[in-house]
Amino acid sequence: MTHADDAGFDRRMLEALVCPVTHAVLEYDVERQELLSRNAGLAFPIRDGIPVMLLDEARRIAD
Repeated sequence: MTHADDAGFDRRMLEALVCPVTHAVLEYDVERQELLSRNAGLAFPIRDGIPVMLLDEARRIAD
C-alpha cells in the first residue's frame, strides 16, 4: 500500500478541493492515487503529487 507522503500528495490539500462538476467533497484513493467524486462518478488522477482536476483527464468510475 502506498502512503500519501510517499506519493508527495498533501492530504491537507484535500480539504480545499471539491469536485469541479458537483462541488462536493472528494475522497482520496491511496492505492490508485486518485481523488474520487462519487456523486459525479469520476476519478481525478494525482500526478507527481498534484491533483489533475480536469474533466478530460478524469476517468469514469462505477457506482
